[in-house]
Amino acid sequence: MNLGLAGKTAIVTGGSAGIGRACAAALHDEGVHVALVARDPVRLKDAAAAIAARTSAAGDAAVIPVGADLSKAADVERAVAAAADRLRHIDILINCAGAARAGAFLQLADDEYLDAWTLKLLGYIRMVRAVAPLMIAQRDGRIVNIVGGAGRTPDEMFLAGGTANAALLNFTRGVSRFLARHNVRINAISPGTTATERAERLINQRASAGGLSAGEVRAQMEAAIPLGHLVGPEEIAAMALLFVSDRVPSLTGAEILIDGGQTLGM
Repeated sequence: MNLGLAGKTAIVTGGSAGIGRACAAALHDEGVHVALVARDPVRLKDAAAAIAARTSAAGDAAVIPVGADLSKAADVERAVAAAADRLRHIDILINCAGAARAGAFLQLADDEYLDAWTLKLLGYIRMVRAVAPLMIAQRDGRIVNIVGGAGRTPDEMFLAGGTANAALLNFTRGVSRFLARHNVRINAISPGTTATERAERLINQRASAGGLSAGEVRAQMEAAIPLGHLVGPEEIAAMALLFVSDRVPSLTGAEILIDGGQTLGM
């Protein structure tokens, strides 16, 4: 399927690892010039080099590392300004930064909630607010928020992240009406447990909080998924590519669950 993305430009937050890196790589493969935004300078540099080394449909698609901490408002503004300066315009934004901690309710302090809300919820909102004027001016833009299944199905061991995710679903649907008037589409993808380094950290945190081994927690997670396996980050990237393409031009304010059939609600 020709997605018609070659030559476009994108910002991917959380682009140094996991789902964000998979999305950035998939965009680059399609010929999109990508600005990777992340906090860890070493991982950011390594990810940018690895993605740039891949074959691109456009042949010369650029990969630009932009160091920023999205829990800081000034960093958000600086990151978008730097990406726009290097790429000249911004067609696509994929938000994928987040690092909420898992743990039992009585063990989570206020700071755990505030950290999750500041980085993911406010970080996403600030990124959308920063790129929206650029997209509105060109009357074209595509935004994808990588959210998470816990926003729809609460998880007692992931309340900090789950509450941020629920708020992001509300934000995505709410702001979609405003952006639609300017031909800017915004959608959400909610992955189930995805096979990334972050998932391994969450498994270890759950194990520690619940007095289990990491293997036992992983087995419980897999048993709860009807398809019997964790989601691959490349699956999320594939859906993100469809969202930012014009193959389904009437799709906005939507959420797609990719969780192996785990969520039972309508």
